Amino acid sequence: MTRYESLVARAPRMRGARALFTSRAGGEGPAPFDGLNLALHVGDDPAVVHRHRLALEAEVGVPVTYLDQVHSADVVVVRSGDDPRAVRTADAQVTRRTDVALAVMVADCLPVLLADGDAGVIAVAHAGRRGLLDGVLENTVAVMQQEGARPERLEVAIGPAICGACYEVPDRMREDAARTHPATAATTRWGTPGLDLRAGAVEVLRGQGIPAVNIRSDAPCTLEDGEFFSYRRASRTGRFAGVIRRSGSSRAQGDAGASRGDVRSA
Repeated sequence: MTRYESLVARAPRMRGARALFTSRAGGEGPAPFDGLNLALHVGDDPAVVHRHRLALEAEVGVPVTYLDQVHSADVVVVRSGDDPRAVRTADAQVTRRTDVALAVMVADCLPVLLADGDAGVIAVAHAGRRGLLDGVLENTVAVMQQEGARPERLEVAIGPAICGACYEVPDRMREDAARTHPATAATTRWGTPGLDLRAGAVEVLRGQGIPAVNIRSDAPCTLEDGEFFSYRRASRTGRFAGVIRRSGSSRAQGDAGASRGDVRSA
């Protein structure tokens, strides 16, 4: 198998979990999927994609569970005994397991990673415009609470995604979104209506009781930064991923966790 380098573009530190965002770097795919494309549904060579996925599994040390993402607000739980390679239709997933990593794939939408280091509950969510407005983040937090997490302990990392200054939409779409999610209303850098999904997500997460200090949302814009795939830049393109894995047992069982912060790999 090809040796892949620099799979991790960003690695936000989350207590009780290992979190990371991949980028285009480190893959072998040809244009227009050039880079570490992890999606099988975009027309790339499946053999190349599978090699990329195996390299990511080698990086995180456990099988990676993917979803059939459909821009819904549906959440699934990966429980003990579930096949980690079974692909289920949903846009968020939650687990208490330490022997699997959860992934969501994106190319402008928000990849959101969540962890409660005390309860030993982790989650990933794919929050595009439709999913964000329909409640995928609220549903994810609710399912995490059912598994023992508490909002005031949750740490959240929002990964690379298109920014409000670049996400141009029709004026009616901005108005409709702002009616329920005021923070999403934006104006692009060229003065047209836009949507700020990142600000909308922070608004939702804070409304769920997650402290602002626990929400990291400083990742790059995918349209501006060529390190990441962007559907707005090129509609025929690959997908990068947000990935999270529990680092061990809960604090009550002796897990010291990790310090907070955000680093870009060399």
